Parts: sequence; C-alpha cells; structure tokens
Amino acid sequence: MKVESQTLSGGALAEKGWFAIFLELVKMRLTALVLLTTLVGFHLGWHGAMDYWLLLLHTLLGTALVASGASALNQFLEKHHDANMPRTADRPLPSGRLQPEIALLFGGVSSVAGLLYLALAVNLLTSVLGAVTLVSYVFIYTPLKRVTTLNTAIGAIPGALPPLMGWTGACNEISIEGWTLVAILFFWQLPHFLAIAWLYREEYAKAGFAMLPVFDKTGERTGSQAVSHTLGLLPVSLAPFAFKMAGPIYLVGALVLGLGFLWCALRFSRHLDTTHARRLFYASIIYLPALLGLMVLDKLK
Repeated sequence: MKVESQTLSGGALAEKGWFAIFLELVKMRLTALVLLTTLVGFHLGWHGAMDYWLLLLHTLLGTALVASGASALNQFLEKHHDANMPRTADRPLPSGRLQPEIALLFGGVSSVAGLLYLALAVNLLTSVLGAVTLVSYVFIYTPLKRVTTLNTAIGAIPGALPPLMGWTGACNEISIEGWTLVAILFFWQLPHFLAIAWLYREEYAKAGFAMLPVFDKTGERTGSQAVSHTLGLLPVSLAPFAFKMAGPIYLVGALVLGLGFLWCALRFSRHLDTTHARRLFYASIIYLPALLGLMVLDKLK
C-alpha cells in the first residue's frame, strides 16, 4: 500500500475534522494513560511543600506536550509500516489525511516545548526524565521494532518512566519509592503488549515488525514470557506496601488483582488462542487503573 503525501481534502475534513485527526496523531488513549500514571506518581510523591494543584497542572501539561510530540514523531517514522497493517492503516499519515511534514513539525515543536515547559515550570530533573523518555521511545524503541524481538522489553522502559516524572514533579528527587512505580509499569507492559502482539501477529509480520509472536510460531515462548512477567509483577506490586507508600487495603487489593492477572496469563499460555489472548489483554487494562486507584486511595504518606 503506497502512502501518499497530500493535503487534507474537503471530503476528509468533512469526515474527520482537524481536531479529531490530531487526537489520532497524538494517540490520545496512550497519552491519557501516560497522564494517569504521571498523576498517580505526582500524588504519591507530593508532601505538601508547594501548591498541589498548580504544580500538578504544570507537570501534566508539560508531560502531555512531550507525550504528544513523541507519538507524532513515532507515527512519522512508522508511516510506511502502518500502511501495511489494517489496525493502523487509517491513521492520519498512511491514510493521506495529513502531510508527513506537518506531523514532523508538530512532533518536534510539541516535544521541545514540553521539555522546556517542564524545566521552567516544574524542575530540571523532571525535564531530563522527559528527554530520556522521548529519546528512548522515538529513537531507540521505534527503529528496534523492526530489528529485534527485544523491542518490547526496551520499549517498556520509556513506557514506565511517566510515573517517575510525576514523582519528581512533586518532590524534585528520585527515591526507591519512585523506582517502585517504574518497576510496576515495566512489568505490567510486557504481558499487555504480548497479548496485543499475539492477536495481531500476522499484521505485524506483514508490516515488518519483529514482535516475538511473529517468530514464535508455537507460541510457547510468548506464553511463558507472559506468565513470567506477570509473576514478576506480583511481588513488585506489593512494594508500595513494603515501603509504607500504601496501606493494608492496597495490599489485599494488589494481591487479588495480581493473582487474577496471573491466572489469565497462565490460561493464555496453556491455550494460546485468540480468546485467551483477548482475555489477558482485557485483564491488563482492568488491572492497572484498579491498582493505581487503590494506591491513591490508601496512600499513607
């Protein structure tokens, strides 16, 4: 499928306006998840030293700009590959509803503006973490998706940093508690993305992405990794209780959620079919907001 560089036509605008197109360009659902984890990290790291709401607003706004820019740059770099996958072929660039130059300009300006905003309105440490997230996502993870199956683990690193940005935005320091949030996000992403990769393994293969299920024809490695990472997530998710970030309500909830998530991973590894992959995916999107919600509700300090 050939990607054409063309301006937005009147028909395209009638179908989807500029606002809707740019929501797709910044991957609004992914950006919303980034902001949710940033918010939780901020709330847990805040100890009342500064104006909560104003500092939170600055942190979320700067993070949103960086995340939006990263998503736009990612789509610019992957436009030809996205055109070969039905699930991504209707994105603004492969569908021809937006010129690649506009996406590149928007992504660059938004990313730089976000980093500067974080440095000036929040603190330099959070801006540096934002820069690490941006560079590792756009310039390391994105090209590695076509080179090695390790891309999922590598991509989980920038995906795990937003809660630490929230933490440093609130207290301007990195501590073991902040790294705990990073570890939870890191381990959670792996079974989540493995489920997606299994569901769309044929599309990924056609587009030239080196996802594990593309090469793992029997699914044994995919299933075992989904189980091992979900199993690793279970003790990591209890760390907020161990470090006195959250109380006993969180502890019980984290155990229940973790065991349920692990059960879905075990079922997926045994059956390796679309039904159980989809159940694992849904379990992952229920698990994370529920766990973060318990963490916020049962915050101890």
